[in-house]
Amino acid sequence: MDLGLEGLKVIVTGGAAGIGRAVADAFLAEGAAVAVCDIDADALATLPDGVFAQQVDVGVPDRLGGFIDAAIDRLGGLDCLVNNAGIAGPTAKVDDIDLADWNATLAICLTSQFIGVARAVEALRQSANASIVNFSSVAGRVGFPLRTPYAAAKWGVVGLTKSLAIELGPDRIRVNAIMPGIVAGDRQRRVLEARAQKQGRSFDEIEAQAFALTSIAEYVTPQQIADQVLFIASARGRTISGQAISVCGDTRALA
Repeated sequence: MDLGLEGLKVIVTGGAAGIGRAVADAFLAEGAAVAVCDIDADALATLPDGVFAQQVDVGVPDRLGGFIDAAIDRLGGLDCLVNNAGIAGPTAKVDDIDLADWNATLAICLTSQFIGVARAVEALRQSANASIVNFSSVAGRVGFPLRTPYAAAKWGVVGLTKSLAIELGPDRIRVNAIMPGIVAGDRQRRVLEARAQKQGRSFDEIEAQAFALTSIAEYVTPQQIADQVLFIASARGRTISGQAISVCGDTRALA
């Protein structure tokens, strides 16, 4: 299927590794022009030639805003903003969570998306195929015990997405959220390992528990998520907006 993405101008935050890298690579494979920011300098160094890239902590508003401005200037406009950057946050009971960790999780997982949209929206208004893709999580639909800062931020992403879809619809800018489930990769493994350590259980037990309430009990791949992003960013997805789209194998709860 030709999605007609050649020449599309795309920004991906947190785009040098993991899901973000899969998204960036997928757009590049379709002929899009891509700009990426990430906090990981080593991962940024592995990006292909021609990708505009900057090392950015998206939790620092001025740094993120400066990158968005520079990326739009380098790309010569903007068609799609992918707000992917995020962190796992602490794994702990609510009364053991430090306020600084709570604030940092919300700053990176939620506030950075607000800043990115606010900085990019004028350029998106000039596009004939404008879209915003915000990354939430299945934790933003079902909750996540011992991960309250992360879950709260991801629920917030859904509210941000729905509100922006209504607000920006008259500008022909569609806004959607992606809600990944249990995604294959080092980050997910670290999350499960942290939970196993916190509960004094084995990794295998925690992994089995994670899949216990998932109909298709297998890891989601970053490529599957990237495929969904590309479709809703293409002209074929021109009437898809205001949606929180799960790519999770029908995960009904997180434990």
